[in-house]
Amino acid sequence: MNNLRVEHVSPNIGSFANSAGKISKMLAVGFITAAIGLYIILPSPAGLGAPGWAKWPVIAAIIAATVYLLKMIPGDIKPILQRSYSIFSHKHTWIMSIIYTMTFGSFIGYSAGFALAIKVVFGFQHIMVDGVMTHDVANPKGPSALMYAWMGPFIGALIRPLGGWISDKIGGAKVTQYVAIVMIICALGAAYFLKSAYQSETPEEYFVPFFILFLLLFAATGIGNGSTFRTIAMVFNKEQAGPVLGWTSAVAAYGAFIIPKVFGEQIKAATPEDALYGFAIFYFICLCLNWWYYLGPKREYDNP
Repeated sequence: MNNLRVEHVSPNIGSFANSAGKISKMLAVGFITAAIGLYIILPSPAGLGAPGWAKWPVIAAIIAATVYLLKMIPGDIKPILQRSYSIFSHKHTWIMSIIYTMTFGSFIGYSAGFALAIKVVFGFQHIMVDGVMTHDVANPKGPSALMYAWMGPFIGALIRPLGGWISDKIGGAKVTQYVAIVMIICALGAAYFLKSAYQSETPEEYFVPFFILFLLLFAATGIGNGSTFRTIAMVFNKEQAGPVLGWTSAVAAYGAFIIPKVFGEQIKAATPEDALYGFAIFYFICLCLNWWYYLGPKREYDNP
């Protein structure tokens, strides 16, 4: 890592103990703010039991507090962070944060949510008893989440370099546009089969098309990871590209919390398909943003 240092933008790393101390302070800030947010969201008695809608402002507050408190750490880290924080005055930092959440956020979130959907929706029979749909009878023909759930994240991770290679050839924004279209179609298709399975005594009949669509969804997220990285590298200068990549990755990582939680909430409400409908709407918003700013006639950057 010393070979990567640039003296005018990197602090004096000093000894190992000094460096470890600096990193520990920064990690402590993130840990404390995240712990407070988690305490607010978790149900009683583990937490305050805030209502479901509260997770959105709480997550925003965690991110804002972490960014602010990091800048308050005294020493030679502070001026470095202040230079990095110039990305927040750049409009495209926020646009790319949304678009990158579509790809990496979905990838990391579905990695957990996919297994949950297989286990809960296809692992049980959904039987109507006295006019009420029950979901607590184990399905002996149900697929094993352990057998299938790993395949999606594996494909998404494996195909990621291909997304970067294709983007280098035809442009990151173009690839992202195709990725968004595929993700919308796959999310809507998966929602259809998920709904059908959750209303059936034999949900395993709908598993194969659901599984294939989800694998395509994972593949699209992997390719989109590469294409959005290409766009960021073209939109921002060399000093800002690194911090923007770090920032967008950190924000998108909240998908690991949001997607399983939304899936869990909708399963509890007996409408698991609504989670995927919501994600499809989000992907459509990303599609529009990508086209408007990077592909359309009023684009601000020419095919990055």
